[in-house]
Amino acid sequence: MCMDPGLAMYIAQVEDQYLVKRMPLTGGGHDPACPSYEPPDELSGLGVLMGSAIQVDPESGLSALKLGFSLSKVGARTTPVAVAGAGGADSVAGEAKKLTLRSLLHYLWHQAELTSWTSRWAGKRHWWNIRWHLLEAARQMTVKGGTLSDVLFVPESFRATDKAAIEQRRAEALAPALPPKSGPRKLMILLGEVKDILPTRTGHRLIVKHMPDFLFMLDEEFHRRLRTRFENELMLWGADEASHLMAIGTFGLTPTGLARIEEMALMVVSENWIPYDSVHEKKLIDALAKLNTRSVKGLRYSLLAERPSAAAMLQRQSRPLALYIIPPTVDRDYEEALEELIASRPEVDAWTWRVADGEMPLLMVR
Repeated sequence: MCMDPGLAMYIAQVEDQYLVKRMPLTGGGHDPACPSYEPPDELSGLGVLMGSAIQVDPESGLSALKLGFSLSKVGARTTPVAVAGAGGADSVAGEAKKLTLRSLLHYLWHQAELTSWTSRWAGKRHWWNIRWHLLEAARQMTVKGGTLSDVLFVPESFRATDKAAIEQRRAEALAPALPPKSGPRKLMILLGEVKDILPTRTGHRLIVKHMPDFLFMLDEEFHRRLRTRFENELMLWGADEASHLMAIGTFGLTPTGLARIEEMALMVVSENWIPYDSVHEKKLIDALAKLNTRSVKGLRYSLLAERPSAAAMLQRQSRPLALYIIPPTVDRDYEEALEELIASRPEVDAWTWRVADGEMPLLMVR
């Protein structure tokens, strides 16, 4: 009803609730101020993945995902590699576009609508509903012939009074990660908030919030590479006590019952669970958090650092506004690519913050 004539919608049953939802691939047709409006994929790193690494069926709404990492392990375990998330190694090369762990985390966050925010939601976003939205999003995605939710483990909120029941449900959920008597080992995907990474006698252990008595083991080489690859995320997390550090990783269980991480990526999110990659993005999302106008954080997925993308989208009543943060050290190629990106969507206004020029400009809310 945001447009005249109205747009087709559908009714989805989610557990015991019925929700009116937009038809797949129609987000751009809604009014920019409508909750069903979706920013153009081309303005973020999602554009290069749609139709290749991510294929959406317009009839069922299911997203078929091509993964660039394995969900099984054959033979002896090799030295683990922390999945790239910040730098050239997380690029998408040639024809074989596939999702890294980091870009899968971005897509889940986007599809769960956790990139959206308005000041009216202040104090209302907690882990229990974040988990619910992530799992619902995963049920709309398929990987290797199955549903992503079948291999995705997101810990439920821990309550000491329900400890035994929670541990029983967790054991049932992790059963697919138990080692088989023969053949390849199946891996699952962990998505949770990092509480701490602590040294052990032979390596390190990852402690995930809401799983105080369940450890994920990292060997020494893995931990070293993790800290090197995600140095920026770890520094941003350490610099702001209210922020959260999200981890996504593949893991399996050993015969002794220990969980061992095979690959891993990190993402830092604000107090309101909005992702950010720099202090400049943090300043922008903090400003957006105070507005009644709905904003949507843009994610880079697998884009190289020299490729521009919209940091966020402001869904104003008149025309949507794409927000671009220009790093202090960019070359002419970046400037030309940004000009082309802005010109490619004439129906979207543009706001730019050149970090080298000083403080963040005022946001054009109206």
